[in-house]
Amino acid sequence: MSIEALARLAEERVDHRFKGLPPDADGLTVGELAAQRRNLFTDGFATPVLALSAERLEHNLELMEAYAARHGLVFAPHGKTSMAPQLFQRQIEHGAWGITLAVPHQVRVARAFGIERVFLANELVDAAALRWVSAELAADPSFRFVCYVDSVRGVELMDAALKGAVRPVDVVVELAAGEGARTGARTEAECAAVADAVAAVPTLRLVGVAGYEGEVPRADPERVAAWLGRLVALAVDFDKAGRFAAAGLDEIVVSAGGSAWFDAVADVFAGIPALSLPVLKLLRSGAYVSHDDGHYRKLTPFNRVPEEGALEPAFRLWAQVVSRPSQEQAFVNAGKRDAAYDLDLPFAQVVRRDGAERPATGVTVTALSDQHAWLGTTAEADLEVGDWVGMGLSHPCTSFDKWPLIPVAEADGTVVDYIRTFF
Repeated sequence: MSIEALARLAEERVDHRFKGLPPDADGLTVGELAAQRRNLFTDGFATPVLALSAERLEHNLELMEAYAARHGLVFAPHGKTSMAPQLFQRQIEHGAWGITLAVPHQVRVARAFGIERVFLANELVDAAALRWVSAELAADPSFRFVCYVDSVRGVELMDAALKGAVRPVDVVVELAAGEGARTGARTEAECAAVADAVAAVPTLRLVGVAGYEGEVPRADPERVAAWLGRLVALAVDFDKAGRFAAAGLDEIVVSAGGSAWFDAVADVFAGIPALSLPVLKLLRSGAYVSHDDGHYRKLTPFNRVPEEGALEPAFRLWAQVVSRPSQEQAFVNAGKRDAAYDLDLPFAQVVRRDGAERPATGVTVTALSDQHAWLGTTAEADLEVGDWVGMGLSHPCTSFDKWPLIPVAEADGTVVDYIRTFF
């Protein structure tokens, strides 16, 4: 990571671009505002405002670092979740091998902040982006870049764009998770044809196999384990056929692992047999960094292996009651512009009034407009105009992207840092 580039984030001036921040902070640098250690509830923050829990964020980082180490996995968390270089840095400090990304823009962000190892979980066929990657590889011998290939046509396009490259681009053949799944070659025979196409061009280097088990149709532990077994068998077959021997490799990459089935990845990858080279067992889960109160709270593998710990939801969106038209209904000033809603609506959790916080009993988010959340309220709901409502969110990947600068608050509301995102 580039310490200088990270330091420059603290020099950025606070202004109208960053919603939720205190209006009287305009003109301060982010570093100056952080040094004031303002309180989220009493020192001028304007609703709606999204905050990350400092304690829960650190807990999640430590937990996944320990999990990966315990299971002999190398960890490249998916950075598209947060697109926050400060969090990339903390993930690397907590043992991450590198950062996984999805599209060329995200790789450019990572490189701007000095990330030295990038795993692109996509086939890259954009000629301009490939030429840029090639230039980065030529300029920086320490930069390691790996991306998917899943078609002979893709190999041909990559080779055409990379003619004259100083260093070949490392690729892994992507095995699809099944018929109807997302990307990837559907059969082992198709994977072999892609590998042969890679071997026939000087601009690419085959370094392993990969895929995403989260796309297994009707996923359950047995189906996921079976697909992961196919992925491991593909690596073994490629190795026996000498497909890795000709590439001058130090290791063979075998990679999988979203945020819902990394326990299955750990179990199956533990059984990878000895190959001709050491195996880099690369896990790519990303949602853990903030976790959530909906989708991943239900799907996290820690529900199946509670003895290994538990992730903690780190996001809370604060909004203010701006209308209470009836005993059955209220409205707060946060909507689709502010909250993830692609998987679940937000969850009303707590209410703050006059410095006191209590459970949001009888309060349910029933719908979102652009700038309002619709609340259904029962007779138990003690809710008044002006109250602050704290809401949990579902799906981190569509929460981070709505907030360019996110306060990190301790349990008492003291804001100790601000996380800059780049979407």
